[in-house]
Amino acid sequence: MTPDDDDVDAARAGDEAAFARLAQRHRRELAAHCYRVLGSPHDAEDALQETLLAAWRGLPGFEGRSSLRTWLYRVATSVCLRQARRRPRLLSPDAGPPRSDVDDLGEPVPGPVWLEPLPEDLVDDRADALDPAAAYLRRESVELAYVAALQHLPATQRAVLLLREVLGYSAAETAALLDTSPASVNSALQRARGGLAQRLPARSQQAELARLGEAGRTALVERFVAAWERADVDALLQLLTEDVRFTMPPLPAWFTGRADVGRFLARRVFATPWRLRPAAVNASLGLLGEQRAEGAWPPGAVVVLGLRDGRVDRIAGFVDPALHAVFGTGSTADR
Repeated sequence: MTPDDDDVDAARAGDEAAFARLAQRHRRELAAHCYRVLGSPHDAEDALQETLLAAWRGLPGFEGRSSLRTWLYRVATSVCLRQARRRPRLLSPDAGPPRSDVDDLGEPVPGPVWLEPLPEDLVDDRADALDPAAAYLRRESVELAYVAALQHLPATQRAVLLLREVLGYSAAETAALLDTSPASVNSALQRARGGLAQRLPARSQQAELARLGEAGRTALVERFVAAWERADVDALLQLLTEDVRFTMPPLPAWFTGRADVGRFLARRVFATPWRLRPAAVNASLGLLGEQRAEGAWPPGAVVVLGLRDGRVDRIAGFVDPALHAVFGTGSTADR
């Protein structure tokens, strides 16, 4: 018996409350799966809602040959693949050459074309208590670099990789989920691994965070926030790697290297005051920024910090206002 069994029987008989309990039980992990495939919490939520509607309509035909969880992943993966195939592949935030002109940041590129950050409350790490290794892997699989690398794979390869290596389904189970053969699954997995390996850093952020330790992470964030809020460019540069990258989708401009990043910070970013609030984003170090404007502090950016050897090697600043609703941020008054 599983916690789902009684509710499945009731839901199949038309009990909406029972189905709501089933949906709530699996919502978080399904949302994380949809995000990995699609790279956007907005698109993931749309896919999740379509998944739950399809599951409710299809539940009377669920015969119990697999667990309900596996059946829901089958439905969710099918929905995500349809979405992924009818939209353009996501752009890399560092597509094109870096800029040195800090006055021309280009026009925002609209539409669902950028990878978007994931709030901590949607990170599926429920396996932590029972299987820390599985939880560690799932947190790695929502890191920005991992999800960004996934978006370069064909949609089916993406799905195979996630089902096999993140969710732990066998080749035969994955083939059943995708209505294909184990041989096709194994072939797609081999190609996906090769494509992913070319784009991932040597160490994941989970490994970098573990090496730094809790005290080291706290100290780094405190120094970064303090330097940023007082617009101390020199202090910030001490925390950055020599080859640091600063990206800011949906703006196309990006900068690399301490000199250009420092000049951009001094001349553009710190032209107005900022406040930063630490927050876990994509299972990594993140910050929610507010930018001073007319006596208030409206949301300015969602920032994800990438680490390498104890320093910040990437600042991903997401400045799309639509993201603020996802992170529950809004304008605040002076304090």
